[in-house]
Amino acid sequence: MGDRVLGIAMNGVTGRMGYRQHLTRSVLAIRDAGGVELPDGSRVIPEPVLVGRSERKLRDIAEKHGIERWTTDLDSVLSDDSVPVYFDAQITHAREAAVRSAIAAGRHIYVEKPTASTLDAALELAKLAEQAGVRNGVVQDKLFLPGLIKLRRLLDSGFFGKVLSIRGEFGYWVFEGDGQPAQRPSWNYRAEDGGGIVLDMFPHWHYVLEHLFGPVRTVTARTATHIPRRWDEHGEPYEATADDAAYGIFEVGDGVIAQINSSWSVRVDRDELVEFQVDGTHGSAVAGLRSCRVQHRSVTPKGVWDPDAADPVRYREDWSHVPDNGEFTNGFRAQWEDYLRHVVLGTPFHHDLLSGARGIQMAEAGLLSSRTGRTVELGEVSTT
Repeated sequence: MGDRVLGIAMNGVTGRMGYRQHLTRSVLAIRDAGGVELPDGSRVIPEPVLVGRSERKLRDIAEKHGIERWTTDLDSVLSDDSVPVYFDAQITHAREAAVRSAIAAGRHIYVEKPTASTLDAALELAKLAEQAGVRNGVVQDKLFLPGLIKLRRLLDSGFFGKVLSIRGEFGYWVFEGDGQPAQRPSWNYRAEDGGGIVLDMFPHWHYVLEHLFGPVRTVTARTATHIPRRWDEHGEPYEATADDAAYGIFEVGDGVIAQINSSWSVRVDRDELVEFQVDGTHGSAVAGLRSCRVQHRSVTPKGVWDPDAADPVRYREDWSHVPDNGEFTNGFRAQWEDYLRHVVLGTPFHHDLLSGARGIQMAEAGLLSSRTGRTVELGEVSTT
């Protein structure tokens, strides 16, 4: 088999994430490296076709990176059989209709999360893709990052013994936009535009928990809008109607308890913007996006509570770093490479639209739990 050029319609690459992580650091990086090598020695070479609303932005990006094709007409590219793959990194509320159109056109699907604004809509997309027989996937990038790859190694080796609990801390201070420009777009803080940290981050936490520790059984959560007034990209004040912080407790797998705090209104006092501490009977680990530190039970210091004396133990000094033992590629690129193999060869790909729907199910359960003050059980979801 000779090398194969695979056309990919990329919608939403004028946004920060779509441009930096998906276009330049993934698809173009793969293309410039000669494509993804297949088992027979041939390669699949992605060729992006840019799609968006702004002619100026698309033209500028295309000229900068030597991309031949771009368009503001989504229907025209979906009807082009030389472009069999559709990728979507648009704003959430614009994604569903575009993905529906792509499935109807028989295109293979790869999308950012959340895949839709509601669980019902996400399940419908998964069902349509299944019925159409198109290969489909959702971005679950954090599983492909060095810190969580190392955490997976530890789990697979039995390092923890029985896993007891998981504690996650995510977030940073997003400036309000008056004194300094905000690091995130204003729509993130408007519920009417699909904003909110629960809808944004709970799907991430779901796939991390599900793929590493097991199915998420229950959700108990409390949300907050700590900063009620912000300033948009034009310096105009607006009311923040979406949650900017969420505090969740999840029962995972066989009785493992996970507690994850998510906030855009917190100042960072940790090594990375997100960290997960996993405690087990035989050992513990703290994994971020890049690093992972461990402490085995054989070297665990004996903590003794004594408020009347200075504690002589330097607890953080008793942890060891897990070595890289190899080179890690960009996490988004690594998943793109897996997805391209899946499209061409039909190799297993566990990050499909149904998996993405389960992430939205957990987000909806978190919002319901916060409104009602009760624990919400997660039932099985399917396309049938």
